[in-house]
Order: sequence, then structure tokens, then C-alpha cells
Amino acid sequence: MLSDDIEWRVSEGLLPYPETLAEMEARAAAVHEGKARELVWLLEHPPLYTAGTSAGPQDLIAPDRFPVYPVGRGGKYTYHGPGQRVGYLVLDLDRRGRDVRCFVHKLETWLIGALADLGVEAWIAEGRVGVWTEAHDREAKIGAIGVRVRRWVTLHGFSVNIAPDLSHFGGIVPCGLPDYPVTSLADLGKVAEVKQFDDALRSGFEAFLSGLGGASAADGRSPSGG
Repeated sequence: MLSDDIEWRVSEGLLPYPETLAEMEARAAAVHEGKARELVWLLEHPPLYTAGTSAGPQDLIAPDRFPVYPVGRGGKYTYHGPGQRVGYLVLDLDRRGRDVRCFVHKLETWLIGALADLGVEAWIAEGRVGVWTEAHDREAKIGAIGVRVRRWVTLHGFSVNIAPDLSHFGGIVPCGLPDYPVTSLADLGKVAEVKQFDDALRSGFEAFLSGLGGASAADGRSPSGG
């Protein structure tokens, strides 16, 4: 049962990035001020690239292919587009435990559990943020994570590849890792319905929330991404 103080929002269609970013940031400010509920927002974007705080020009291979948006989350370049589930999390860590590392770890674990429900074995790779699996006899990335914590309220979140056009990743070096391909549920021959992934996320959400907490991290504003 979802708590009354958290809104679970699923948006249809392709949402424009600048307006979505502005709404997320306004919601985070309102959550900090105690004027709005926390938010889990699931959506899709039109094809675009985002540049995190560690993005370098060498990783942008095709700068004119899709719009490029600099953002405040951690990490390097990431692709968003149709067939990819993006999740923005606006959660108050001031009340859920001021531990950014715990938040990122539990987020990874939540995504891994949702993928397992759909028949995909995924894992965390040492030294590489994100969610990984095996595709065509190679380790490949299926989910990216990029978060920011401002005044102990989280922004941004994750993206998981359900059935996007994987060729669109070719305009960047995804997350600055040139030696690793990307994959998707469709590429793996698994279920490729976004709603089924949403349902798997929802079923594991309470466990994700209950895992948050503990001692505070050194800096609640430290970004993490990839």
C-alpha cells in the first residue's frame, strides 16, 4: 500500500525534457518546504542526450543528432528516448535517513529486483554505477542511475531500457564507458511492455523505502551517476 505522503505518477506520451526538469525541481523545493508530497514519476522522453556534471566533449560523438541538455545530476552522457522507462524520484532523505550512498545502493537493488521479476538477471558492477546484465555473451548495461541530492531532497533518478532504439546510443559514449554495450529487455528477448516493468517497480517499492535510513553520509549533495 503506497503511503499517502508519496505520489506515484505515471505519465503517458513523450514528455519534453526542459518542462519536466523544471517541474521536478519545483516539486523538490516544495517537498523541502513541507508544501508538497514526495514523488515517484515514471515517464518517457523524446530522443535526447543529457550531460551530467562529469560529461566531457570527447564522449559526445554526434552533437547534432538529438538535443543535448546539461543537467545537475552526476555522471556523464546519457540517452533518453521512446521505449525507455525513466523514473524521477523526489524523496526527502531528511526524514528517510541522510545517507546518499545507501539511497543509491537501494535504488540499484530495487531496479535489479524489478528486472528479476521479468526474467532478467542483473547486477551491480564494481567501479561502474548502474545496472548490468549479460547480452550476446557480453556484459552490457541495461539501466543507468544519475541522482542529485539538494537540501536532502533527491532529484533525477534512473532509466531502464525496455524497448528503445539502441542505435540512438551511438551518438554518445554512454556513461563514459566505451568498452561496454547497452542492451534492453527487447534485445534480450524478454517482455517489452513498459507497464509490466512499472508493475514490477511498484511491487518492490515498499521494500526499497524500508531499506532507506542509517547514519548520514559525509555530504548529502554529492551526485552519483552512470
